Amino acid sequence: MQNKFRKALPWFGAILVITAMLWPALRPSAKPEKAAAAKPARAALPVHTVTIQFQALEESVAATGTVRAEESIDVQPEVSGKLLKIFFQEGTVVRAGELLARINDSELRATYQRAVYRRELASLKVRRVSQLVANGGVTQQEYDIAVSELNVLEAEVSLIDAQLARTEIRAPFDGIIGLRNVSEGAYVTPLTKIATFQRLDQLKVDFALPEKYAYRIKPDSEVSISVAGGGQPLQGRVYAVDPRIDGATRTVLIRALCPNPGGRLLSGGFVSVRVALARVPDAILVPSFAVLLGVNEKSVLVVENGKVGRRVVSVGTRTNSAVQIVDGLRPGDTVITSGLQQLREGQPVRVLEPESTEATHASAPKLASHHSDHPADARKQN
Repeated sequence: MQNKFRKALPWFGAILVITAMLWPALRPSAKPEKAAAAKPARAALPVHTVTIQFQALEESVAATGTVRAEESIDVQPEVSGKLLKIFFQEGTVVRAGELLARINDSELRATYQRAVYRRELASLKVRRVSQLVANGGVTQQEYDIAVSELNVLEAEVSLIDAQLARTEIRAPFDGIIGLRNVSEGAYVTPLTKIATFQRLDQLKVDFALPEKYAYRIKPDSEVSISVAGGGQPLQGRVYAVDPRIDGATRTVLIRALCPNPGGRLLSGGFVSVRVALARVPDAILVPSFAVLLGVNEKSVLVVENGKVGRRVVSVGTRTNSAVQIVDGLRPGDTVITSGLQQLREGQPVRVLEPESTEATHASAPKLASHHSDHPADARKQN
């Protein structure tokens, strides 16, 4: 019996060792209530937000345009002949009516003087015949013939005087004369361009917009015109809209007028144009990246009672950095702008440095839709 006990003793000791090792795992667990209380709560994620406020939104469209002088002509003679004298200095201001150049008119002046002498003789004849008619010395017919001859000679003098006026080239309006292309003594014809002449105190700007804007552009619409390196933009207004759509580019041609103080812009220059379409005084704007795109809807994430909420929204005008919310948000709502991919509805969040939409979107009233007046770019817009 003792021998059997001695043989079982090593096995009994091994069982005790194994039981001691497994006892912590086999010990009954704590009550579920106590375990749940001991488990730490899910930490709130820090997020950046913007607080919705009403702000003014100006909807506009951008394009590129070409500057044209308000009035522009090529200085050309009306008659052929030798250029007798040039009276202007290149690049200077010329007033309306000033003499710019004169074509050789010596032959016409001689003809004019002859016609004047003949007219004076005919006038004396009429006076004499009129006295004879009163005394019965000549018939009424002879008097009528003398009067007719005087009238013909007066018309001839007027004709030659008009021909002399055509040999003088005068400024038709106030403007700036350009560089001359000919010298005194050169033989010129009506096809010869002596110089250019332009009025630059006010400019025309031609630009094209896609046809979808054709019915929203009205005369007197405000226009902002800027040129690279030209400083502050010039403010102008729409002057006229072409009443047809270009069939090749599907664009409408628009012309605006703007003042040109100091001659900042020159005719033929390339400018950027921004046209105001509408102004919304109480628009709601959010950063464009805060709008989440779904299969059939758009939404934003908001903070509601310290947790993430989702709002389905309707969007309107898009600007360079923001989107107008037409429906789904109201002033005072807090929109989340960071960590959007990691957030889920109902998740606790902690707001960091809340900002105002006015500060976040200082450049909001600028429509991101741009259009070039180049035909290829116009087709892309449509």
